[in-house]
Formats: sequence, structure tokens, C-alpha cells
Amino acid sequence: MHEVNAQKMERQIEAIKIDDSSASAFQMERKVHMKINRKEIIQAKLRKSCSCTTQRLKNTVLDFFPVLQWLPKYSYKEYIWGDIMSGLVIGIILVPQAIAYSLLAGLKPIYSLYTSFFANIIYFLMGTSRHVSVGIFSLISLMVGQVVDRELLLAGFDLNDDVPPAFSDSSPWKRNDSNITAFNLTFAGLNAECGKECYAIGIATALTFLAGVYQILMGIFRLGFVSVYLSESMLDGFATGASLTILTAQVKYLIGIKIPRSQGLGMLVMTWFNIFQNIAQANLCDVITSTICIVVLVAAKEVGDRYKHKLKFPLPTELVIIVVATLVSHYGKLNEVYGSSVSGAIPTGFIPPQVPSFNLMFRVAVDAVPLAIVSFAFTVSLSEMFAKKYAYTIRANQEMFAIAFCNIIPSFFHSFATSAALAKTLVKTSTGCETQVSSVVSAMVVLLVLLFLAPLFYSLQKCVLACIIIVSLRGALRKFKDVPQRYYLNKVDTVVWCVTMLSSALISTEVGLLVGVAFSMLSIIGRTQRPPTALLSQIPSTVFYENDQEYENLSPVPKVKIFRFEAPLYYANKDFFVKSLYRMTGLDPTLEVARRKKQDKREKEHLKKENQATNVNGFSQADTTLHLVPKQLDFQTIIIDCSSFSFLDIPGVNTLKEILKDYGALNITILLACCTPSVIDSLKRGGYFEKDDRNMHEMLFYSVHSAVQFARDRKSLADNSTV
Repeated sequence: MHEVNAQKMERQIEAIKIDDSSASAFQMERKVHMKINRKEIIQAKLRKSCSCTTQRLKNTVLDFFPVLQWLPKYSYKEYIWGDIMSGLVIGIILVPQAIAYSLLAGLKPIYSLYTSFFANIIYFLMGTSRHVSVGIFSLISLMVGQVVDRELLLAGFDLNDDVPPAFSDSSPWKRNDSNITAFNLTFAGLNAECGKECYAIGIATALTFLAGVYQILMGIFRLGFVSVYLSESMLDGFATGASLTILTAQVKYLIGIKIPRSQGLGMLVMTWFNIFQNIAQANLCDVITSTICIVVLVAAKEVGDRYKHKLKFPLPTELVIIVVATLVSHYGKLNEVYGSSVSGAIPTGFIPPQVPSFNLMFRVAVDAVPLAIVSFAFTVSLSEMFAKKYAYTIRANQEMFAIAFCNIIPSFFHSFATSAALAKTLVKTSTGCETQVSSVVSAMVVLLVLLFLAPLFYSLQKCVLACIIIVSLRGALRKFKDVPQRYYLNKVDTVVWCVTMLSSALISTEVGLLVGVAFSMLSIIGRTQRPPTALLSQIPSTVFYENDQEYENLSPVPKVKIFRFEAPLYYANKDFFVKSLYRMTGLDPTLEVARRKKQDKREKEHLKKENQATNVNGFSQADTTLHLVPKQLDFQTIIIDCSSFSFLDIPGVNTLKEILKDYGALNITILLACCTPSVIDSLKRGGYFEKDDRNMHEMLFYSVHSAVQFARDRKSLADNSTV
């Protein structure tokens, strides 16, 4: 036992020569890390996870419902008024947005109101962020709407059926008007004939349920890191491209024309083509209404932005517009007289819950993947942003579960996918929000509309809802103004933004997300595949070295070339590393060796011919040796600055070994400097040093300056021995 402990306490010595101002040298000690028994660790974790004690059960419940931790400590005097004010403001904003975003989702307004209500309640119970506003979101609504429209077309429904719906008393799904197509669908084990509206919400709930299930699986398997690959530039480009798609989809409502809904690739281009083809059919009443609404909304937004520091809460412009427009449309009979399209009947109360159709889930299983990732990514990124701003922490994995159940549970109540929204979150924080109690207040405002006020919006024109949606896109569309500044800051990120934006707008949102992620990763690979390289020179009177192409007044080190490669060395860039080293040093060792051999052969042939012609040896042995010496090189040592090597793979190690061998044939020494412990381990395992690593102290150095000092000392010793 004592012998085992003694072996564990052994320390392996790595001789890394370091020269400081006193020219002294010392040895760095590498700790020997104890081997980890992963099997025992896994077993211990499983025992801990599977154990069922009262305390563990309590902790699990408290972790799963964070509200149980912070609500008992809630300071009513300090927080209540801010939460009530922000909750009322968000609730007032939610109602018109929910009704408007139903156009994006291809569903009736009642389902958007359900979504807003349930999402706020569930996130209040399960969320860890104090400030984010979770609910209906334009981008998520668009993604849901595209899937709904596609499945409706495949089922044979007419997407352009614009007859206002009316609900009968006997069934919340049944419509009094005759629908063109009926579809047999199984809900909760019951076979029922399902019309267009029923089938649309069936698709949406199945899609939402699956997205929530995927998010739970991501949380269980700790796959939250997936959001790391969604860069800020990519998400901005994705949101901007989707905003163009949303804008395009709303134009037909703005001008009151009926055009076929385009699906699939090139939807944006085909929609604009159809708009211009049918522009002569524009409804004058809708055009005038849209113009007035956009002017009022934009003016109010500009005033609000300019005087936001003086206003205690944002102007409820959307709500005022909806109330006024509804009154004008109702008493002016705009639908009956001018044929203006209206929202139609919105029932009060709640439709009985139903289990999402498992048959439909197979049709939308793939579509739910990007929906789950985007919903989670936006929620977590906003939660982290506001947690950092207000100095508290969130749990990303719990956020995954929270947004998952904001999708799963409401899907039983005819709701669709949700996410955190930046605009509403900013409004919450600006109106005094302190905790998620404000979400409960917002949910109560939506509930009031659901129970009593919803039928009053029957005469609300769809062009008014389209105006609200379009004006809400101002923030995303303003990203175009930031392109020059973005290009100045980082050209690669700008290209990622442009590619993602164009693919999201011109192809489809799902393909745009995939293209954006792939292009972002390729840009990273491209940066490491052809990274910047440099030859370094010394900063006078210091021990530091920098790129002599970027800085003035640097001092080159005589007989030494210092090469820096600003990326890890691995299989994808090893050839570029070698070519760059040859180019920067001005010497290809393989070509130089071949040239010397060829020159040596020519010299020997020349001497042989002379000997045959004169039959006399015209050179002594010393003369012959002198005659065969090639032209001297201007350096004898190459120092490779490995500070940017975060890792080395097997091809990378082999590349360094080949360089060591090739330059060694020309009596040029290769020294490595600034290697990290992981890189040193890779070199040792790859056999870069001699057996037992005996010569490591002559090949590996802690800093570039110590390597330079070693090269100088060795040159001085060589010169002295020659003398």
C-alpha cells in the first residue's frame, strides 16, 4: 500500500530551459495526475441519481420548480408595483401581437391567445430568469406557419379560403360555413371528421409537442451546447432573413389582394411575383387603412424611442390602433361595403383539451428539430444576457426544461410553439419588472380577453394586424444599416450574416438555419486552415518578439528565424504550415538537399573528367572538400512559436518530426517554444524527442527568448571550438 502511494506521489521532471535576467536556469516540474477510474465515477453518479431519499426528492422538486425557492422570499414592498406595472404593459402589448401573429402561424387568433396565456404561467413556475418574456414570437410563428401551410396543401385544403369562421355551439371545431375538404383524423382515440381549421391546429400542436419532447431530450442528455454553434452573426442573419419572409407574407393583407401562398424553395421571389401580377386587384379600403396605420405606428415608435427616458411606460399604440380600427370597421361596415378582410369570430372561454395527434407527429418530426433548437437558443441567449446585466445567474439546463414544458403542456390546450422575445423583454425591464410575477399579471390580462373581450375583435381588419407585424420588424430590418460597421469589425462574420440572411429569405427558414450553422463552422475551419503566419523579430531592450511585417524598429536575431503559426496544427492545415514555413524562411530543405546532391554529383563528374584528361590529380583532399561546400545559409536555427497550438493531432506531430528531420539534414536546428502541457504530451507520445526524452531540454523551451538565448549560446560555443 505504501509502495502504491509512493508511486502516486512520484513527480516526473521535464527539463525546460529558461533564461531570466540573471541568466540562471531551472527545471520545471510536471505533476503526475492520478488516473481517474471512470467506471467508479459513473457508478457513484448512478447510485446518487437513483437514490430516493426525502431530501433528494425535495431538492429535485425545488430545482424543477424554481418558483418554490424565490417566491417565499418575495419582497412585496420592493417588487410588487414594478411587477404589476410591467405585467399590465406586457399584457396590453400581448393581446394585439397575439391576434396579429396568428396570421404568421396560419391559425385563428384564439390559439395565439391560448399560447400567450399558458406560456406565461408555465415559465413563471419553471423559469430561472427574472426578466425574460416568454410567449408568442414572430420568428417561431413563421416557422410553425410554414409547416402548417405545407401540410394543409398536402391534405388538399385550399389555403386561400378566406371566409370568416363562425363557431357553432355544439363543437368548438365545427364551422357553419362549408369547408371545401374534410380530413379524417384521430384525436384522443376518437375518429372524427376534421376540417381545415381543426387540421391546421392539429398540425401545430403535434409540431409543438415534438419540439418540446426534443428539448427535454436535449436537457436530459445535456445537449445544451448545441446552441454554442449558433453564433450571434448567424442568429442575426437568420432573424433578418426570416423578417424579410414575414414582411413578404404580410404584403397581400396590406393591399387586400388574394394570391396563392407559395411554399418551399424561392417562396419570397414567387410571392413578390404574384403580388405584382395581381397589384391591379388591390382593395382601396385596405390600402388606405394600412397607410394610416403604418404612419401612426411608426410615428409613435419614433416618439417613444426619442423620449423613452422620460416616459414611465411605452405608449400602447398597438392597442389603440386595434380598438379604433375595430370601431371604424364595425360601424363603417368595411367588410360588407368594401370587401375588406376581417378577423372573424373569436370565441370566448377555453376549448376542451385534446391529446396531440401521434399520426401527425410522424409528418412533422423533422420540422420540429430546427424549431426546438431556435426556440431554446433564443430563450437561453436572452436569459443569459439579462442575467449578466442584472447580476444574477440562470441554469441553462433548467431553461431548456422550462421552454420544453412551455411547448408540451400548452400543446394539449390548442397552443403552438413559444420562445423568449427580445422586444417584450426590453419593455418588461424598462417598466420596472423585478420577477416573473409580472408574467402572471400578463397572463391575467390575456385571460380577461379570452373570457370576455375576444368577440369584440370580430370586425378587426387583417390589414391592421399586418401593419402591426410589419412595424414590429423594424429592429430586425435595421440590421441592414449595421452591415458597413459589421464589415469593418469583422469581414468573416459579415459574410456569415449575409449568407444566412440570404439563404433564410430566398430558400426557406429551415434551410437558412442549416446553411448558417454549416457556413459558420466552415468559416472557423477556414480560419484555422489558412491562418496568419509571421516571422518574429525582437523588440529592442526587451525579451519579447513580434511580427516584423506589422511593427517598425524591430531587431532581427542573427542566424535565427522565429516562425509563428496562429492556429492549432492538425491534419487540415499541416500542408499550409509546411509551405508557409518554407516560404517565410526562404528555404525548402528537400529541394536544398536535392540541389546539393545534384551539385555534388556534378562536381564529382567534373573532377573525374579532369582526371581522365590530365591523368593528374589537380586537387588535394582539402581542396576537394572546400570545393564541394555549398553556399552558406543565412540562418542556422529555426524557432517555432507554438503559443497558438491549442492541440496537436497525429498528422501535426508527424509534420513537426518531418521538419526536424529535413532541416536536420542541412545542419539547421529546430527549437520549439511556448508549448502548452497538452502539446508537450502529444509530442512525447508521438516520439518527437529521443528515447526517454533525454534531449528534451535542447529542443523545447518555455519562451521564445529562452530558445533564442540557447541558440546564441550554442553558436558561441561552436565559434569558440572552431577557433
